[in-house]
Amino acid sequence: MAFTVSLYVAVFVFLAGLVYRISRWFTRKVGATGRDIPPWARFREALSEIGRVIASRKIFVLINAFVLEILFQRKILKESPLRWVMHLLIYYGFILLLLMHALGGLVSANLFTDYFSTANPFFFLRDFFGLVVTAGLAIAVYRRFILKVPRMHSNQRDVYGIVILAVIMLSGFFLTGLKITSHSVFNRMVQDFSIVSEGEEEYEALESLWVKEFGLVSPNVEPPFDEALIEIGREVHDMDCAFCHAPAQWSPGGFAVAKSISSFAGALDRAGVTGFMWWVHVLACLVGLAYVPFSKMSHIIFTPVGILVSAVTDRSSASAANTATIQALELDACMHCSTCSLRCSAATVYEARGNDYILPGEKMQILRDVADGRPIGEKEMAALAEGVYLCTNCDRCTVVCPAGIYLKDLWVDVRDELLHRPVPVAAVLSPYSLLRGLRGEGRTAYDYLPPIERAWTAAAGGFDAAIDSDEPLDLTLGEGRERPPEDAGSFAYCFGCRTCTTVCPVVAAYDDPGDVLGLLPHQIMCAMGLGLTEVASGARMIWDCVTCYQCQEHCPQKVCVTDVLYDLKNMAAERAGAVSSGGPPAEAA
Repeated sequence: MAFTVSLYVAVFVFLAGLVYRISRWFTRKVGATGRDIPPWARFREALSEIGRVIASRKIFVLINAFVLEILFQRKILKESPLRWVMHLLIYYGFILLLLMHALGGLVSANLFTDYFSTANPFFFLRDFFGLVVTAGLAIAVYRRFILKVPRMHSNQRDVYGIVILAVIMLSGFFLTGLKITSHSVFNRMVQDFSIVSEGEEEYEALESLWVKEFGLVSPNVEPPFDEALIEIGREVHDMDCAFCHAPAQWSPGGFAVAKSISSFAGALDRAGVTGFMWWVHVLACLVGLAYVPFSKMSHIIFTPVGILVSAVTDRSSASAANTATIQALELDACMHCSTCSLRCSAATVYEARGNDYILPGEKMQILRDVADGRPIGEKEMAALAEGVYLCTNCDRCTVVCPAGIYLKDLWVDVRDELLHRPVPVAAVLSPYSLLRGLRGEGRTAYDYLPPIERAWTAAAGGFDAAIDSDEPLDLTLGEGRERPPEDAGSFAYCFGCRTCTTVCPVVAAYDDPGDVLGLLPHQIMCAMGLGLTEVASGARMIWDCVTCYQCQEHCPQKVCVTDVLYDLKNMAAERAGAVSSGGPPAEAA
């Protein structure tokens, strides 16, 4: 009765959790896309798109993706053969163990009329699949904690997933070993399946056979055995037991445990440890089942869904409603494998800054919390903002993602959404400025202009508020990396030829660039030469610069124009950050 109630509770929590996680795909607001589309409209659009896919030739694309990317896991094989082996061992071992053993009464018993969990091949396969999963878990532990794959971070979800599976597997082996050695379990089996009774010669003969060949630990019989008695026991076994119980050696994991505990197995049996371990194993399985929708193990379900959706979705023509839904799904499809982090172009900045959220794999973890409305501290939000704005838009993360997540598009939408949050964002850096400008057509005034104005005001204003000196600013590339005078890498060499302004694509984008940008590149160099650093740092040009280096490459005086603009921007952003965090402006200078 207790087991039945526990099973129903676990199944209910699993299904409720699954429904909740799926419902979040239509209510989450990940980025700017679909911000104002209600959940019911997103759900309706998703159903319509599913119908269109099924009724089109895209169904063959789905089949192809299912075979190559889900069953065979082709992308993972290309990335890392060791990780591919790990995934296959855990995924297929767990699924087969679930179907053949955990759901044996529903699946195996209906497929095979002579099914017994203790008869071969099921007795052997149960242990074999358990060993397969255990081998996969061992590789997972090796990769994460011993090999320490670069930029792979292990969070609580990763550890919990490994621990729960390990407890299920190890408790299963230990339970099997206890059953093999248990005299009380042997008595129950004889009473249920044999015609012999305790005290009869046939019972003693059967018990002697099981002690000698099946790993049973009995308080009644011990070696040496009478061979004639053993033969009688073998006849009884063949007649009453062989059809429903394979030799214990066919359970390699459990039999190894039985041999290792044989010296004290009698004491464990008398203490009722077998029954206790049965509950430990069952509860571990039920807790694991109920926890699946809320744990990393949920990617067993959600990652295949994400792969299939990605395979049939054309992002360029997808509706805003479907794009918003897909991005919400992608947060669940992420398996935190850190493949994207290993290939990230901005990872060198992570190594310098120490901000985990610069790595795409880590951004996905906190974005899930942000999208679900969990409280995020100011420092974490600021770190996330820095992480998404430092993205170089190279798209390498999307190309290698084994879950088929369009990470670059996700970062673009998240960055646009973060621009509207109250967190001071002074770092509207060049990589995103360029991409945002290229994709600016069709954006509303709310989406495009106000965030730029706020970022510019926060950065330039913070810089202006702290500058009270007219001394020329000595810009360097950092400690120990000053620009050598022989390279003419200084604004002092500028003679105002305007070549930098002429070749600048930002200047060319405006009919009246002087009004929009404040100062043009050659004017900024002139201001720096005159010592008007506060004037130069307040120009919007330094924030709109796309760091294409056209000005620097064409300068006849070899002035490092782009580097000067970039240094001005970094210094202004640093000062604005210090002011916004409560630090005194003077210390930020």
